Amino acid sequence: MEELAEANENTRKSYDLVAEKYHELFKNEMKQKEFDRLLLDEFAKHFDSESTICDMGCGPSGHIAKHLYDKGLNVFGIDISEKCIEIAQRENSEMKFQTMDMTSLQIADEAIDGIISFYSIIHTPKQFVKVFFREFNRVLRKGGRILVVVKKGDTEGYVDRLLGYKTRIYSTYFNEEEIKGFLETNGFRIILSETRQPYEFEIPNERIYTIGEKL
Repeated sequence: MEELAEANENTRKSYDLVAEKYHELFKNEMKQKEFDRLLLDEFAKHFDSESTICDMGCGPSGHIAKHLYDKGLNVFGIDISEKCIEIAQRENSEMKFQTMDMTSLQIADEAIDGIISFYSIIHTPKQFVKVFFREFNRVLRKGGRILVVVKKGDTEGYVDRLLGYKTRIYSTYFNEEEIKGFLETNGFRIILSETRQPYEFEIPNERIYTIGEKL
């Protein structure tokens, strides 16, 4: 697991470095992404004001969580980067955010009802990604739902730049069957799996959206 710990530490350092720029670039992106908004709106219909939802890897803007929060849902965000959490809390003072490692969640068993994971598993070697899904299953109540979003592709490995900054961070791409497999082998049934083309302002990779329900 030393390789996993190294990848996690590189992710933390990289996002501490780029957090402010990331926030400026992406804080308003939901306004431009109709597909994402509509899918989140459908996802939200499964929950009510008594439900608890966690945005895993919320980033510095917390904007995905905020979209659901504004619909009256109880949403909190976690991220491995302390700088990301600092900015997310600054920008969304009415919400709750906490620094946390997704491979070892400080959340009790079956304590939450929903998870959103937008691009939060893409900085880990694929051989270790199952650790995330085990933790997701552990903290979700039976019947809880998870929405996972990743970039489509077939490569993985370290890259030396992120948002123009020189750093070292792992980058992993997935296909639809891999994501469905991670869910199905870790106690979920597939509710939905869709792929969309990138918007013209995005990195030119297709996006995969998968919803699972804990059995």
